[in-house]
Amino acid sequence: MTTKPKKEAAPKEAPQSAAAEKVWLKSYPEGTPAEIGTVEHQSVGGLIKSACERYAAQPAFTCMGKTITYSELDTHAAQIGAWLQSCGLEKGDRVAVMMPNILQYPIAAAGILQAGYTVVNVNPLYTPRELEHQLKDSGAKAIFILENFATTLQQVIGKTDVKHVCVATMGDMMGLKGHLVNFVVRSVKKMVPAWSLPNHTQFKTALAAGAGKTFAPADCGPDDIAFLQYTGGTTGVSKGATLANRNILANAAQNDVWLEALKKEEDLPEGLVYICCLPLYHIFALTVNAIMGMDQGGHNILIPNPRDIPGFVKELGQYKFQILPGLNTLFNALLANEDFRKLDFSELRLTLGGGMAVQRPVAERWKELTGCSISEGYGLSETSPVATANRFDAAGEFNGSIGLPLPSTEIDIRDDEGASLPLGEVGEICIRGPQVMVGYWNRPEETANVMTDDGYFRSGDMGYMDEDGYVRIVDRKKDMVLVSGFNVYPNEIEEVAASHDGILEAAAIGVPDEKSGEVVKLFVVKADQALTEDDVKTWCKDHLTNYKRPKFIEFREELPKSNVGKILRRELRDEDLAKSA
Repeated sequence: MTTKPKKEAAPKEAPQSAAAEKVWLKSYPEGTPAEIGTVEHQSVGGLIKSACERYAAQPAFTCMGKTITYSELDTHAAQIGAWLQSCGLEKGDRVAVMMPNILQYPIAAAGILQAGYTVVNVNPLYTPRELEHQLKDSGAKAIFILENFATTLQQVIGKTDVKHVCVATMGDMMGLKGHLVNFVVRSVKKMVPAWSLPNHTQFKTALAAGAGKTFAPADCGPDDIAFLQYTGGTTGVSKGATLANRNILANAAQNDVWLEALKKEEDLPEGLVYICCLPLYHIFALTVNAIMGMDQGGHNILIPNPRDIPGFVKELGQYKFQILPGLNTLFNALLANEDFRKLDFSELRLTLGGGMAVQRPVAERWKELTGCSISEGYGLSETSPVATANRFDAAGEFNGSIGLPLPSTEIDIRDDEGASLPLGEVGEICIRGPQVMVGYWNRPEETANVMTDDGYFRSGDMGYMDEDGYVRIVDRKKDMVLVSGFNVYPNEIEEVAASHDGILEAAAIGVPDEKSGEVVKLFVVKADQALTEDDVKTWCKDHLTNYKRPKFIEFREELPKSNVGKILRRELRDEDLAKSA
């Protein structure tokens, strides 16, 4: 009897990429799991309901001195949900929310979600053109809006599918004080332009109507859509990042795991106080402040207008707060305020930086003043949003990186052909994890453009991962301009400019700005030689929200183009950089 010689096993190839090696796990806080495990809730509405029951007597949100408890949030959310259901909406219908950080926002959002509808977040500062696009694209059937912005809706509602309008006032939830607040806002500060929306319902009326009806919470599951979060995606056309319940819940759980490391290290009080100065309609505050905060039984202090730095600082002085998410520009503005420097930071344990790069000098001055490091993170609307973050514990000192991939998240650095790159080499940052969106709303081609066959989202940002697993951004692959943490896409600016009869061609780029990181600069070729810089700025003011408007205008005889006629923005950036050097 003969036997065949044993075949030697082929040697395993060494992992060629960070994703294959998962080198970041060695830098995790001790005891931190690599995976988040099974998420407790089936829906975001379910998470909110559970939080309201667990933390019933605790404060949930405070705005302008008025506080609502979790129990009150639960009651009001059910009232709004019942009112919406009485309007005849069907499960899955989209409901827009166009409000700043006021108490009505979490109430409306919670009611929408628990009733089985999808929240469409809308920037209150949108122009009629921008609002019309978002309402039409989402197919929103109803909208909650602050009266300050009702005149914008008035101009476009007839072109949309919106049938139900609920109008809030600043003083709705403030009792007798609310009458004074409304008088000041309307008559003293004159912040409410005249508007007319026939058959609208006042927010307080909707609450009262809902109180007289039976609310039937919807049976929502992980795959039902919770939010449409509009973003420029990879081009200038605003698209809805479709975020299912499972996406938002996963990201909240991922951040909670990261927070556990801080809790183990610090003796944190019950009911952490969060400062919510970033807008809740933005994905950063939506997930980190509202969803993660409620899951933790936190108390969110809502700041309607953080640009009013003296007013913001005065509000901060009334609370001992532990968590403050913000942007580099906001941190810088606060540090420049003398009254801010006098505040008590003894309980501040976590400062989260996102939306744009945190500058090292700002981080160093923040740590010197507050004693708390800025933990910088990174994410996008398409990732719910957090994909990477620096550690929240003492080891999370500012290091200029965007941190480590969160649990259950993989980061792969890839070249233009989609091949994984070794550690240290620069390529496109690609993200895979449970927080990655379902896709762009009704845009399968755009979704296919950003999703790889193996499930990674192509961020369009260029960076690399070091040997310890920390990711660093070096450039943006897109032509996107980042203004105070908001994405601005040149295509949109150029399209608006080109619609002016006096403009033949236009090209938009981002240029450095000390306050907002970047601002828009617009290069214009005239069709009408009488066209002035003021003409262009006035046109853009009428068609673009503030942060998208060009700060600088430069007239040119012609714009640089490729052989096929494509305007070369890169050349314009290089020329502008050379002039400023």
